[in-house]
Amino acid sequence: MNTFLGKRLKGTVYAFKGALLLLRHEASIQVQAVISIIMIFAGFYFEISTTEWMFQIFAIGLVLSIEGMNTVAEEIADFVHPDFHNKIGFIKDVAAGAVFFAAITAIVIGCIIYIPKF
Repeated sequence: MNTFLGKRLKGTVYAFKGALLLLRHEASIQVQAVISIIMIFAGFYFEISTTEWMFQIFAIGLVLSIEGMNTVAEEIADFVHPDFHNKIGFIKDVAAGAVFFAAITAIVIGCIIYIPKF
């Protein structure tokens, strides 16, 4: 499996494994996944348009992806310097801030889609 296609397939397996590891071990991703499922059901319930689906799926993917990257930053920081350090704290706070921006974006998109439905 050292071909171009074989390497891509192997990479896909690793990516799927990483997604499962996140879902199994990270509470923040678990919460975001539950919210995502609720929003998907809401989309079906309110029969949102194709364009609304695109924005909703984009928002879900954005939040889950940034949440995963936040986990990576925290894990690397803890591995490199397990004790408290101001610089490590700064790195973790900035990574969490990125999640905050993604979550606010998703909330705004959700409000634009769902508030008119009420």
